[in-house]
Amino acid sequence: DRASYHTMIDSTTPAERKIIQPHYQKLSIIVLGLVGLFYALTYAEPIIVPILFALLLSMLLNPVVNFMTRMRFPRVLAIALAVLLAMFALAGLGYFIVTQAAHFSETMPQLKEKLNTLMNEGQRWAQEAFNMRRSEVKDAVEKVKDEGMAKGGSFVGQTLTTVGTLFAFFFLLPVFTFLLLLYKKLLLTFVSKLFPAEEQHAVADVLGQTKGVVQSYLMGLIMEAGIVTVLNWVGLMLIGVEYALLLAVIGAVLNLIPYIGMIIATILPIVIALATQDAEAALWVLGLYAFVQFVDNNFIVPKVVASRVQLNALVSILVVMIGGASWGIPGMFLSIPITAMLKVIFDRVPGLEPFGYVLGDDDAKSQHALLRLPSTAKKAK
Repeated sequence: DRASYHTMIDSTTPAERKIIQPHYQKLSIIVLGLVGLFYALTYAEPIIVPILFALLLSMLLNPVVNFMTRMRFPRVLAIALAVLLAMFALAGLGYFIVTQAAHFSETMPQLKEKLNTLMNEGQRWAQEAFNMRRSEVKDAVEKVKDEGMAKGGSFVGQTLTTVGTLFAFFFLLPVFTFLLLLYKKLLLTFVSKLFPAEEQHAVADVLGQTKGVVQSYLMGLIMEAGIVTVLNWVGLMLIGVEYALLLAVIGAVLNLIPYIGMIIATILPIVIALATQDAEAALWVLGLYAFVQFVDNNFIVPKVVASRVQLNALVSILVVMIGGASWGIPGMFLSIPITAMLKVIFDRVPGLEPFGYVLGDDDAKSQHALLRLPSTAKKAK
């Protein structure tokens, strides 16, 4: 029997032999590959983040460049003008936020004093409500304050590092954007040449869909941010909250980060309203931001953003957290467009369709929506 077994093994050719990999081995290789990829991306942040921002900006500016070239502008001049206009717009937004934040910092001592008064009132309320001794409440408050200061210092340090990184690649961003637009045809041809001739049509389709998704998404986000800024600004002005325009702009920018940004954008004006006015004003601010989110999720996003990036809520939160853990605040902003591009690729590549499916959403209009009305189709069901 052993001789016949060896004869059967020897008689099979290498092409006929099939090695079956256990599922746990495949899973282990995938997990190790993902861990190595994330570590590599973290260490390569100074190079990859500017290139990715430049890639998104070049996709956003590509229609402007094409329009200028149709108007008989030389291509190099059209690219230079489009990049300059984008840089002036970003610089103007940054200058506004910095100058307004400088005025805001002048009132920090008064805000700190009022916040201390609120904390003292909160201590007295806790003593009466929970029948606690003053020393116990004071120890608990001091513990929370110390932990908050430690985490706050770490957050400030990360923010300053992020700002330093932004300033560091602010000079690289226009250069990368200009070169990506200039060598667009060369890069697209390079990607096409990586695949055999029979797959050229599918590759061109994937590249076209990816560009269309990202362009539509970015333009929709810009329009959404403008509308949300106006709504927040008008509401905060009516409530009487100080620095209404600054808070409205910051809220609109943070709203670009799904779910997490909305929470942070709501807490900041509530704290300002508590420190400068009273609890009633803070409740009005909470109601205002809830109303704006309701309008945003049910009307602005479906109509303006057009739901071109169809990612489900679970994936959106996970990729934002992964982007923040890898690259900080820039990673949060980059996470959704990059995932959308990957979904388009996964949907078109054989063998990767399940990954594209799990990234998607059954409801195409549920893009980062929390306060959403049920659709008429679902009601009918």
